[in-house]
Amino acid sequence: MCGRYTLLADELKIRQRFHIPHEIEGYYTSYNIAPSQKVLAVIHDGAKRRAGFLQWGLVPSWAKDEKIGNKMINARSETAHIKPSFKNLMARKRCLIIADSFYEWQKANEGKIPKRIQLEKGKLFAFAGLWDKWQQDDKTLFTCTILTKDANESMQEIHHRMPIILPRDKEDAWISQSFTQAKTAYHFLQNLEEERLSAYSVSDFVNNATNNDATCIEPITK
Repeated sequence: MCGRYTLLADELKIRQRFHIPHEIEGYYTSYNIAPSQKVLAVIHDGAKRRAGFLQWGLVPSWAKDEKIGNKMINARSETAHIKPSFKNLMARKRCLIIADSFYEWQKANEGKIPKRIQLEKGKLFAFAGLWDKWQQDDKTLFTCTILTKDANESMQEIHHRMPIILPRDKEDAWISQSFTQAKTAYHFLQNLEEERLSAYSVSDFVNNATNNDATCIEPITK
């Protein structure tokens, strides 16, 4: 499961890190990115990388109602290659969703404790994502979902699932390599190296998606 994350880096740093040749129109930072919001993603158009904003919550091209996106913020990587909503996208419409940390809620006797989870030194990273274009009448949406997997050793004490974080040297292959079959993309994800993560507790201020300032990431101690 991945339901909230952050992106606090400045635009130039993102462009350098992800080899984006153009300015990112409308770029903004956020301490509390939530489903249904616009999220920064990178695709490969066959010639170069392109960065822009997608709505978080996948609305498949064949969907009759855009509200389905509220239920499709994540996709299980173990079954995405066979599910109708994701199968074609695994082969043709893959993206990087850029972040520098994510939140997860750990069950405890006193309730659920929000944790902020990062790579070493708070480095930028990319979630493995899928995207699609939906059109109905005069409305067009470009939407995405984050692929998830069983928690690794770093995450098991916090939650049983986690988003897939692509190793830096696998990012280009994910968006530019030709996977003619969804199953090939599935095997690609299953063979990724694990990323080492660190986590610390934050306050329940982050629980409210309308809260979006530095308070969200301030460490708390018991």
